[in-house]
Amino acid sequence: MLSQLARLSMEADGRYASAAELQFLKDYFQSLNHRMSAYKKIQASEKEILSQVEAQMQSLDPSLFRRGSQDVTAKCRGDFAQVLRHSAAALLMNDTERLRDRLLLWLQTILGAVQVKNSSAVTYDVMQKVIKQYLTAEEASLFLPILEIDRTLLGK
Repeated sequence: MLSQLARLSMEADGRYASAAELQFLKDYFQSLNHRMSAYKKIQASEKEILSQVEAQMQSLDPSLFRRGSQDVTAKCRGDFAQVLRHSAAALLMNDTERLRDRLLLWLQTILGAVQVKNSSAVTYDVMQKVIKQYLTAEEASLFLPILEIDRTLLGK
């Protein structure tokens, strides 16, 4: 929403915004209760969500948390938490552009350099399944597309 507001401010400089240009605000305010509820649920359940994601990933492929002989579980856990937190903020603010520009593109470069994109694709696929246990259908319909952006950009 912040990105959309900034863009609207530039585009409508010196004139009134049209109804079509303001539609994103109406849509946002109609979904605000679901966004806030989902955000609070994710915040309250972060540790459980991340633990379930990690456990399911371990059961799928224990080597996902290894780089050669090195165990990178703690590093991955921290990365997952950061992406989940930023994704929840993107949900709350309805601003995936900001998420993409401020975190995902940078992290995509890092993950590509250390060659862990396969585990990233698995992570955000699993996270989508786990998060459904914590959110209502309405909340999930708002948050799952954000996790799909995470999976797409970080798993390339």
